[in-house]
Amino acid sequence: MPLLSRSHRAALVSSVALATTLTLAACGSGGTSGGGGSGGDGSVEVLASFYPLQFVAERVGGDRVEVSNLTPPAAEPHDLELSPAQARTVGTADLVVYQSGFQAAVDEAVEGRQPAHVVDASEAAGLEAHPGEASADASEASEGTADEHADEEGADDGHDHSSESGLDPHFWLDPTRLVPVAEQVAAELTAIDPDGADEYAANLADLTADLTALDTEYAEGLASCASPYLVTSHEAFGYLAERYGLEQIGITGIDPEAEPSPARLREVADIIRDHGITTIFFETLTSPKVTQTLAQDVGVQAAVLDPLEGLSDTGSDYLDVMRNNLEALRTGLTCA
Repeated sequence: MPLLSRSHRAALVSSVALATTLTLAACGSGGTSGGGGSGGDGSVEVLASFYPLQFVAERVGGDRVEVSNLTPPAAEPHDLELSPAQARTVGTADLVVYQSGFQAAVDEAVEGRQPAHVVDASEAAGLEAHPGEASADASEASEGTADEHADEEGADDGHDHSSESGLDPHFWLDPTRLVPVAEQVAAELTAIDPDGADEYAANLADLTADLTALDTEYAEGLASCASPYLVTSHEAFGYLAERYGLEQIGITGIDPEAEPSPARLREVADIIRDHGITTIFFETLTSPKVTQTLAQDVGVQAAVLDPLEGLSDTGSDYLDVMRNNLEALRTGLTCA
C-alpha cells in the first residue's frame, strides 16, 4: 500500500476519530452515578485529547467517569483534525483534559467552545525546551561535518527543538510528570462530582503509587549502562533521558514528520562511531526506514521504543508499554 500524504493521513485520522467518538457516546461505560455528571448513565463525561491523558483520566476517575479520546488508537496525535461534531464535544464534556500547544485543532476547539472544566497538562507538567539534550562533547566530533555540508545542500535538517508552543511536549515519558496532571484531574473531578471525592482521592493515590514504582524501576534499571547516549529517530524521549541520566541524540527534531538532511545523517553516524553506540531506536506510528537504513550503514542494531502518543496495542496500558520500553533500553544501552 502506498504511503499516505500528511494531509490525506490527517483526513483519515479525523474520520476515524469521529467514528470512535460517536461510538463511545452511543455505548457509554456503565459507570456509577455521580453528582452533576452528564453522561447517559449519570457518569461524568471526560474528554481526553490523546492517550496518556486518557490513561490518567481513566485511572483517576474509575467507574464514576466515562472517558472518550479525540485521537483514535495508533493515530499520530500531532496530525489530528477535528470534525464539527468532535469540536462540539469539547464544549459539552464535563471535563476536557488536553495539552495546549500540542494539537492545534484541540487548542482551537477549547478556545472556541470554552468548556466549563479544563485541565491543561502543559501547565501541570512543567514543560521544557530542551530536556535530555546531548552534551556538547557528544556532537563536537561531527560539528564541522554538519557545517561543511549545510550550505551546499541548502536543506533544513529537521533538527529543531520546537513544537507549536516552543517546548518539548513529550512529558509523559517521565512518569513523575504525570503525577501533577493526575492531581489536577482529581481536583476538577471532585469539583464536578463532590460525592466522588473519596473515590477520586483513593484512585489518585493508587495511580501515584504505580507511577512512583515505575520511576524506581527505571532509575534502578538504567543506573549502570555501557552507553548514556540515546539515539532516537526523533526527539521524543528528552524528558525520559533527563530523568534517568541519559543524553538524547535525535536524528530529527521534535516534529516526527521531518526528514533529516544528508548532513545530519552523517553527523549522527559519526557520533555513533565515535562513542561506540550499539543501538539506535525507531518508533511506532512513524516509518522506521530512515533509522533502519542508518543502523545498517553504520553496523549497529535498530530497536523499537514506543513514544506512547497513541496506544496501538489495546491489550496493554501506559504502564505495560513503559516497562517494555525499559527492557528495550536496557538491552540497547547494555545496562547491568
